[in-house]
Amino acid sequence: MKTGTIHHHISDALLLEYASGNLEESWSLAVATHLALCPHCRARLRLMEAAGGALMEEAEPETAEISEDASWAALQARLQATDVEAKAKPAPAAPGAALIPEPLRSYVGATFDDVPWRRLGLYAHQALLETEDKGIQVRLLRVDAGKPLPEHSHGGRELTLVLHGSFTSEGQVFGPGDFEEEDEDTIHQPVVGPESECICLAVTDAPLRFQSRFMRVLQPLLDI
Repeated sequence: MKTGTIHHHISDALLLEYASGNLEESWSLAVATHLALCPHCRARLRLMEAAGGALMEEAEPETAEISEDASWAALQARLQATDVEAKAKPAPAAPGAALIPEPLRSYVGATFDDVPWRRLGLYAHQALLETEDKGIQVRLLRVDAGKPLPEHSHGGRELTLVLHGSFTSEGQVFGPGDFEEEDEDTIHQPVVGPESECICLAVTDAPLRFQSRFMRVLQPLLDI
């Protein structure tokens, strides 16, 4: 898949969870697939790993058990000091490169045509992905150009990675490679861009909370 400039990146807190090995498979799939597309976040991850190693080396035995807040504050300071160095331009895609990057490719196949799509309403399709996590749902969403998704909030965390096309949410445009993090405080209605259909990887740990009563009635049937 082709990506231009990626504007929306993984938050420091989420990337730290990933770097420390504290994320479940489902969340890690979204993070790792974004990392495959984003040199900037790969550089940030390397900085986190290096900073974490340095912090461990600098700690004296009697002070090794630093509080989580203190460790995070120190790590943030290091990241902010070196953020400019972390930025990098994406490398051009190799000729004949697979449309879907790893690790997502191992779950769904090399191209979007390999995905076992199921219809989701009049202008959308979805494919549920199997992971070892209980209570976390991973899906690919495919929505026609120019179409809005139903207005909704969240019962927990939602991660969305754009793989093809674009959508607008809360005044921001998300294109290929962009990463969106939402929680229970968000109410939004993403709208797919007019240029093409939009395909996203979405990970949630709670059902969506639709504003429309009609959608709430359909929700169990649609498995969302």
